[in-house]
Amino acid sequence: MKIQRITYLSLGTNQGNKLENLQEAINLVAEKIGSIQKVASIYETSSWGFDSNDFYNTCIKVSTYLPPENLIKTILSIEDELGRVREDKEGYSDRLIDIDILLFDDEIIFSKNLIVPHPRMLERKFALTPLVEIARNTIHPIEKKHLYICLENCSDTSEITVIEEKLKRPIPITEKYNYIAIEGNIGAGKTSLANMMSDEFNAKIVLERFADNPFLPKFYDDNERYAFPLEMSFLADRYQQLTDDLAQFDLFKNFIVSDYYIFKSLIFAQVTLQADEYKLYRKMFDLMYKEITKPDLYVYLYQNTDRLLQNIKKRGRDYEQNIEASYLQKIHDGYSNFIKTQPDLNILIIDVSELDFVNRPEDYQFIINKIKNHPK
Repeated sequence: MKIQRITYLSLGTNQGNKLENLQEAINLVAEKIGSIQKVASIYETSSWGFDSNDFYNTCIKVSTYLPPENLIKTILSIEDELGRVREDKEGYSDRLIDIDILLFDDEIIFSKNLIVPHPRMLERKFALTPLVEIARNTIHPIEKKHLYICLENCSDTSEITVIEEKLKRPIPITEKYNYIAIEGNIGAGKTSLANMMSDEFNAKIVLERFADNPFLPKFYDDNERYAFPLEMSFLADRYQQLTDDLAQFDLFKNFIVSDYYIFKSLIFAQVTLQADEYKLYRKMFDLMYKEITKPDLYVYLYQNTDRLLQNIKKRGRDYEQNIEASYLQKIHDGYSNFIKTQPDLNILIIDVSELDFVNRPEDYQFIINKIKNHPK
């Protein structure tokens, strides 16, 4: 299990649209570093150590999985992305954006590229004041004093003023959702995405147990004979698994992510069963469906048929190799009809036909941003 660490970052700017600079930096920190737990007010101060425009400064509390060496690299890349130009000359200068690591848990770090706690934070009210606002009783690892005491003892006499404008804290996925269901056609990548999200966000994962179903290979050899026992066995197993796993929430996990939702049982049954079989199946399904917890977010991964067939061939399951494009289209049509008839379900459709989120981090981040920004 990944270990989450708490870091406090100081943000400052004195060029361009200063409020916008800070907000963009916060958004990128949330995207690339970790969940932002607290955001301090914005404090205006005169330029420190040189004569120029006044600075806007703030501080944020971040929960991150990144180790310190990766954290500083990511911070530098964020500054570059926001347009910071570094000058070779020594001393202080104007900054479009400046992000410093003030604290990293209670660690003391002395390395070539990083010193933590920040060696000059106790001398600067523009760093200490917003930090104390969100971490008043945190103890400085070297001074062994509460930060508010450090601020009281600070020798910096420069004026510092709170401005009225407020910065927005990006709401992390772990606070927004308790249960996310990821769905899609055969080969759409739902299990891969569920696994990746579980790893990144420390989520409890619920994966469909299709590999344990003895009727599945038989169904692909003889559809008519094995369709009903296959669909009934899937329905019973999905119901039991979701009922058990969703009822027993792991206190050490942030939320639950599954690679299916029980309604897929009805979608596949509509395609595979005869009319009289489906009528009986539907009665059983309706009884079970009433008892299942609904997801806070239902994510449907759309893949075009050609990509689905490529993915199916690539993963190499023998019993899937004869699946036809027409069958995949029927499954997709079933999902489309389901989505249209579920106004009370929070649904997000993402076209992943041109994405490779398993091998391209930027594609994976695109999907995560879609989920983060989707209204609850």
